[in-house]
Amino acid sequence: MNIITNPKKLRGFEKACRVENVSRRSVLKGLGIAGSFVLAAPILSRPAFAAYETGAGKMPHGTVVDPRVFVAIAPDGIVTIIAHRAEMGTGVRTSLPLIVAEEMDADWSRVRVQQAPGDEVRYGNQDTDGSRSTRHYLMPMRQIGASARTMLESAAAKRWGVPATEVKAANHEVVHDATGRKLGFGDLAADAAKEPVPSIEGLKLKDPKNFRYLGKGEVSIVDLHDITTGKAGYGADVRLPGMKYAVIARPPVTGGTLVSFDPADALKVSGVEKVTQVKGWPWPSKFQPLGGVAVIARNTGAAIKGRDALKIVWDDGANAKYDSVAYRAELEEAARKPGLVVRKEGDVDAALKTADKVIVGEYYLPHLAHVSMEPPVAVADVKGDKAEIWAPVQSPGGTREDVAKTLGIPEGNVTVHVTLLGGGFGRKSKCDYVLEAALLSKELAAPVKVQWTREDDVHHDFLHTVSVERIEAGLDKNGKVIAWRHRSVAPSIASTFAANTVHQAPFELGMGLIDMPFEIANIQCENPEAAAHTRIGWFRSVSNIPRAFAVQSMVGELAHATNRDQKEMLLELIGSPRIVNLSSVKDPWNYGEPYSSYPIDTARLRRVVELVAEKGEWGRSLPKGHGLGIAAHRSFVSYIATIVEVAIDDKGKLTVPRVDTAIDCGTYVNPERIQSQIEGAAIMGLSLAKYGEITFKDGKVQQKNFDDFPVLRIDESPSVTNVHIVPPGPDTPPSGVGEPGVPPFAPALVNAIFAATGKRIRALPIGKQLET
Repeated sequence: MNIITNPKKLRGFEKACRVENVSRRSVLKGLGIAGSFVLAAPILSRPAFAAYETGAGKMPHGTVVDPRVFVAIAPDGIVTIIAHRAEMGTGVRTSLPLIVAEEMDADWSRVRVQQAPGDEVRYGNQDTDGSRSTRHYLMPMRQIGASARTMLESAAAKRWGVPATEVKAANHEVVHDATGRKLGFGDLAADAAKEPVPSIEGLKLKDPKNFRYLGKGEVSIVDLHDITTGKAGYGADVRLPGMKYAVIARPPVTGGTLVSFDPADALKVSGVEKVTQVKGWPWPSKFQPLGGVAVIARNTGAAIKGRDALKIVWDDGANAKYDSVAYRAELEEAARKPGLVVRKEGDVDAALKTADKVIVGEYYLPHLAHVSMEPPVAVADVKGDKAEIWAPVQSPGGTREDVAKTLGIPEGNVTVHVTLLGGGFGRKSKCDYVLEAALLSKELAAPVKVQWTREDDVHHDFLHTVSVERIEAGLDKNGKVIAWRHRSVAPSIASTFAANTVHQAPFELGMGLIDMPFEIANIQCENPEAAAHTRIGWFRSVSNIPRAFAVQSMVGELAHATNRDQKEMLLELIGSPRIVNLSSVKDPWNYGEPYSSYPIDTARLRRVVELVAEKGEWGRSLPKGHGLGIAAHRSFVSYIATIVEVAIDDKGKLTVPRVDTAIDCGTYVNPERIQSQIEGAAIMGLSLAKYGEITFKDGKVQQKNFDDFPVLRIDESPSVTNVHIVPPGPDTPPSGVGEPGVPPFAPALVNAIFAATGKRIRALPIGKQLET
């Protein structure tokens, strides 16, 4: 633990009401301050000990459980807690520090949060993705807080000359009940610094029934005031003395290269100072820049005008003929032929041949762009063999590593300051825009801001994959499903890292394909080949989006074919309460988590279906033109079910009066953030279903901005979104929240459309399919 008596005054965007950026240098500076709670011992990492096993230890750099790294107490009693994950609306840099404060018995009004720089050796893994921050760090953060509390209690006991068992921390003080004596945290800081950090195994954690903050939903996110008043600092807000501004013309086709450019007209634009080539890497090359031509100017507007004036010749390369219409036909053809078998139980071929009826559904989802409200932006200041970065990144540790490798400097010489993210959705896990800024700063020997426009963002995104999902379901004479074959055809995210990738990676197969939980005797899942022709990357919910759309749409189709209620059909397919056995799958992926802690539990899936049906008044009377649809899905080891009510007028205009979602995410920290994430998922799910589509012609993205890649406006959003949280059991570990709300929305929506109109939507976006 550390204490700083004179809080470091931070520049520009770092000044905030309760959130600041802290660098390792600022912490070390505090070591020499008299009276501060600073441990003289070296700062060491301790592996996290958890009451339940998670996949945290297998993440790069694992977890760090050390109060000396994450907690500082000032002599005036102000407690500063480090947030080592990036904030992009999930509330993570409130929730994780709140866990520490809870275990410390700190008064939240006297807690400040500081944003950690990228440093995974010091802080452990910092990837803010995969809906795993809370599930990986609930227990470590509790242990950090309990360690700090124990050290404070030990210091107080020694000062009073009483056993440590007679004192306890309570509301920012340590109290000796027998005598009524009290000492504030600030009064104990210096003495507590001399106490050894207790062993994890011997820590006494708070009884959850005594929690003041966790699970209550009464604490607002620390950024709320600044965000709502316009004071919050994002990447584009960073200003440095002598900073140059840059925009880049990149190859319009993935894998394309620069042939030549003429900068003459660009250099005539007022404010433009230089035009220079940006190094590109052959595709695929992870997150390395595409290369191109940079225009350097005194402001971003001048740089954009200069770029517009460039004359450039490109070689479009091997992907020059990529065409969405033709590629869809290729995927559909592949889906109608046998593919790589990735799960096999029973004999699907025989069961389909003897089935009384076979229902076939073929579902298409196009490429999707992230289009977070804040386009990519980064500031870099490279001086010699040192680099300093300011950027909205989801993976600050990974960014630090990639900057060091790209510049050929030691990783310890790279500092990554993390700004607020104006949305991420997985796009800002890829740091290509940061690497561009670093390369230009090195060349120009000056700080450089690289700003992407919305058109840059749409044209050069790491897109969500395009896919065709084909399901064949065989029914016996009683309408029972006896066979299920699912072929999933889509280019893989792995193609971003390795050439000639034609099959989905195990983590993609584990998102709604091989882990399908239905109780059916004959199941076969296949993955035919599909080559990538553009950059593919993580997108909120990833492959769960097409898989849930297909599987849950098929549930609706089976309900109609058998004259059954959608909900009853879904529950029948889920089957008996049980742990799904995936012994037929080689090394089944489980979101990086052990099945011992996070099995596929159909009882929990059934429960969210039953809960949402109850709370969402399934089967309620509706006006003409209205319909209800239901869907359920397990993703990021959480269970979620959604009911959507649609209203469709005589002209085919679609509105959504009401959404109900039930979620079982295990133990949770802040129910207000769960509600916020599920409400946001409903808006995003509806937006993608109505409008989301990126298309290619001659290898080039055809969309450019929100005029041809629309996002949902406020007047189109669901009128009411109700969120129903399943209370956790006493031993239920936490699971994901940020992503699971998206996958079931689209199938619930199209099932509702069918209920209202009799029209089956099998291809997204809906677009004009409902117009009459």
